[in-house]
Amino acid sequence: MVLIRSWLRSANASGCPFPLNNLPCGVFSVGDVAPRCGVAIGDMILDMAAVEGLLGLAGPLFDAPSWNAVMAAGPDVWAGLRARLLELLAEGAVEQPMIAPHLVPQAGARLHLPFRVAEYTDFYAGRHHAQNVGTMFRGAEHALPPNWLHMPIGYNGRASSVVVSGEEVRRPWGQVKPAGEDAPRFAPSARFDFELELAAVVGTPSDRPVTVAEADAMIFGYVLLNDWSARDIQAWEYQPLGPFQAKATATTISPWIVTRAALQPFRVPGPPPDQPLLPYLAEPGPMKYDIALEVALTPEAGPETVICSTNSSQLYYSAAQQLAHHASSGCPMNSGDLLGSGTISGPLRDSRGSLLELSWGGRDPLPIKGGTRCFLEDGDCVTLRGAAQGDGYLIGFGECSGRLLPALPDPYARP
Repeated sequence: MVLIRSWLRSANASGCPFPLNNLPCGVFSVGDVAPRCGVAIGDMILDMAAVEGLLGLAGPLFDAPSWNAVMAAGPDVWAGLRARLLELLAEGAVEQPMIAPHLVPQAGARLHLPFRVAEYTDFYAGRHHAQNVGTMFRGAEHALPPNWLHMPIGYNGRASSVVVSGEEVRRPWGQVKPAGEDAPRFAPSARFDFELELAAVVGTPSDRPVTVAEADAMIFGYVLLNDWSARDIQAWEYQPLGPFQAKATATTISPWIVTRAALQPFRVPGPPPDQPLLPYLAEPGPMKYDIALEVALTPEAGPETVICSTNSSQLYYSAAQQLAHHASSGCPMNSGDLLGSGTISGPLRDSRGSLLELSWGGRDPLPIKGGTRCFLEDGDCVTLRGAAQGDGYLIGFGECSGRLLPALPDPYARP
């Protein structure tokens, strides 16, 4: 697909992440005005509540500062809304004089969580990441658990941990048991990390098992996701039930939901499965996405270093497969559920999507401008970026960024 030209000139600019082809969904505020739904177009945001009368929708869908009502309305409403926005914003649209007053500059806007997160599940769907981590902890011959090649592995996280890009993250305290010590102790995490992920946002709910095709149709869109991880807390707690407090500190997402429709031209086949999958996980066609991803690390007093470049097509299991597996037990899925992909790594060192892998567990420090890193230091800012490259245009997500603050004083210390 080629660039769809808009009467808003900034949307047609080379390198703009928000052309008319994109139309991602977010929530914004300006000054003292309450947060409201918006769509990014060029360097502006279209105020959706202000133009709802021009959209031809049944019932108010933008009277709350979240996209949940639209998401729950289903694929027909999503398609109709997108088609109408394309008409209103396309080059030559007669409605330009009615739309233009309701465009707000992105530069002066504050961005908020774009939807109310109902529940949050994080998967482990990246083959290279799973292989790397397993090799570090179990050796190359036993890197993948026996079930990994047969189903998407995941754990249920905390919806309350999800924050929008730009919010700071506090280094957590927890139980750690360093090598050589006989007993655990309560201490700030010394091995705090990021994880580069792509997350699906569930639009329509379900209360029964669904096929992969049905699951795909349930997905409203995608966000970038940083699953902040305390590796030392995780190493002590994860057996036998998996991550718990190590992943509960924060989960940062990008501020714009890029819709499934906008990403449709970028579908690609993923890596072929090593083992035949059970029929309920069979994909009816290509369901991974060609989205270039990168991670930048910026110390508190230093320049940015891009430390990872990879692609979401590296995922072994698609979001639709993850969602179908999640629902296969009859587990109800809700509008607003968030499904993290798990860390997306590639085959090369500079394509590894976590510091755990980039420094190989701290044994091989990663060079950055002005120093090295094994794990995150206080003041470090981590920024995830992603974009799909079309024919003369980009489909961007906006940055997914967070700065690490020092741990608080011991919360259980007696005065």
